[in-house]
Amino acid sequence: MSDSSISASPVSPLFSVGLRPFFLGGALWAAMAMILWLAALSGHVDLPTTLDPVSWHSHAFLFGYLGASISGFLLTAVPNWTGRPPLQGGALIGLFVLWGAGRLLVLTSSWWPVALVAGVDLAVGVAIAGLVTREICIARNWRNLVIVAMLLVMIVGNAVFHAEAARGDYPAQGYGVRIALAAAVLMIAVIGGRILPVFTRNWMTQRAMVELPPAPMQRFDVIALAALLIALVAWVLHPDAVWVAFLLVLSGLLHLVRLWRWKGHRTLAEPLVTILHIAYAFIPLGALLVGLGTLTHISTAAAAQHLWMAGGIGVMTLAVMTRASLGHTGRSLTAGRAINFIYLCILISVFSRVLAGIWFEYTEMLQYLSGISWILAFAGFFAAFAGPLTTSSRETGSKV
Repeated sequence: MSDSSISASPVSPLFSVGLRPFFLGGALWAAMAMILWLAALSGHVDLPTTLDPVSWHSHAFLFGYLGASISGFLLTAVPNWTGRPPLQGGALIGLFVLWGAGRLLVLTSSWWPVALVAGVDLAVGVAIAGLVTREICIARNWRNLVIVAMLLVMIVGNAVFHAEAARGDYPAQGYGVRIALAAAVLMIAVIGGRILPVFTRNWMTQRAMVELPPAPMQRFDVIALAALLIALVAWVLHPDAVWVAFLLVLSGLLHLVRLWRWKGHRTLAEPLVTILHIAYAFIPLGALLVGLGTLTHISTAAAAQHLWMAGGIGVMTLAVMTRASLGHTGRSLTAGRAINFIYLCILISVFSRVLAGIWFEYTEMLQYLSGISWILAFAGFFAAFAGPLTTSSRETGSKV
């Protein structure tokens, strides 16, 4: 897409920057998809998809919702990284419509040719990756190409998922989901390692607090990230191997130490900062539970992976979405009652879903509690930010 795609004429506030449509659309989809999932789980709805219900549920979240969240983040962050103008207007509308078409086609895939469903679903990720790569290369902002690399791995995971589904496999437990989930976990570890110590340090400095977090990407951070990368690659290839479980436990312990170094326990007065630390905690906790689950069988694989999926991904994306939405609509960077309600609901959802895979007597009840809490969290985000993100508001220029 050329710079001419950024119109000189006035554009709708909703399509003035990527986070506005994609954060709102992603939140709405996350709530709607969970409603459909609960209805299918209870037997009240037969989804018109060729996927089994569990695989559709996994795809709707990992590739549908997360795809929207990543798109909104990158389309907003890249102009900050490169100093170039953001994509807006008609080009942004086109990308958003393409993302929505992917959700609709996967949901109704029994009505369409397999190639059409996969092609449209994959197209938006490819378009975002191409756009971001172009902007980074023009600005020679080479260090952020690592983010594009992880996005490309997620796209490969989605392609593998579609191939597994076309073969009649069970893609919810296939290579595609593991590839994409591993890339998403690593993306959170990399981006989280950049923003958490900075946001925490800024908040503590404003309050004249001492013993600040270390600057991002110290030697220990590099070691921890390398260990996580090795453990995740091994897990994708050999998820049930004992030696892989030990690698996951080691990487989990390293990232718990990394998180402690960022001093999140000193930010409890501001939930907008604290939630970032809680969200990051699900990355090492997920690694520990996945690893210990293999070694001791204390949990199901699905329960352990939900610490990454619902916890690391769900909580971190909501944390970033709320903070960025406040900043880009000129509002104070502090959590009010609505945002605290959103955070409470998403945390209840995560812990309920993990317990459902451990406390088998109450699995069904906990799954429904998790689903309802999830719906309230994302519907709450949509209700809180639909007005600000669709109307003209002063931009603060805050980074995402």
